[in-house]
Amino acid sequence: MSAESSATQESAVSQSSAQPKLSLYGGTGTGRRVTVRDLAKAKREGEKWAMLTAYDALTAGVFDEAGIPVLLVGDSAGNNHLGYENTVPVTVDQLVMLAGAVVRGTKRAMVIGDLPFGSYQASPQQALETAARYMKEAGVGAVKLEGGRRVLPQVDALVQAGVPVMAHIGLTPQSVNVLGGYRIAGRGDEEAEKLISDAKALQHAGAFAIVLELVPAELAARVSAELDVPTVGIGAGAGTDAQVLVWTDMAGLTPGGVPKFVKQYADMRTVLGEAARAFASDVVHGAYPDESHSYH
Repeated sequence: MSAESSATQESAVSQSSAQPKLSLYGGTGTGRRVTVRDLAKAKREGEKWAMLTAYDALTAGVFDEAGIPVLLVGDSAGNNHLGYENTVPVTVDQLVMLAGAVVRGTKRAMVIGDLPFGSYQASPQQALETAARYMKEAGVGAVKLEGGRRVLPQVDALVQAGVPVMAHIGLTPQSVNVLGGYRIAGRGDEEAEKLISDAKALQHAGAFAIVLELVPAELAARVSAELDVPTVGIGAGAGTDAQVLVWTDMAGLTPGGVPKFVKQYADMRTVLGEAARAFASDVVHGAYPDESHSYH
């Protein structure tokens, strides 16, 4: 082997070893869905991963084929799918139906169902009854709920019953009326320490991952470093273990402006609008259907 080819091979090996392991992407060859064990392993190995919301089988199937390892059937369906002003009006019946569609439309992604407002806050028993519907009727792999220490009994009860729980702290959209709007959480020493304390308590109660929403980047990075379970950021900087976005924001379908933390990766609203106008024009001018789209 020449010195040149040897150097090239060594460079390739060096570059390969420098690349992050992507065990959550591209399939594992097992034909199974992503599990909490896979996410825990990714945390240990420093592998970052992406999560998107999904509310229907077709869209979920696209994301599944793209290799997105975790899909959240979020109560964000309220204002991004069902036409509500915010997430508060969403019902269990609505989300269980959507979650079932997402599960049926996917093969590999872990599907997580959001517990909507009013479906778990009353008691651990209420939380368990709601989660049981998601598991039995929709077939989700886990559920998500909002809140810090106040929901520890619910988290503990669900985990003890065999339901994987993703927690959610920072900005909690279901509490928008109490918060007086959407505001950054964890600012100031007192709020920061409370958020860290809540995160550790949720981990101790058995949560397998914790969403950090609208949290200062430095604080989110600190929480991520101090926890053994993965953190999922949304408006929380680059220091979390994973990132989640509402898919309609990510794909440019949401009307109006989007939050600062959202990066739009496509302009689906323009694409769909152009397609609809082209279809209408063809119909008006008699260009559709033509012979190639007609039966005789």
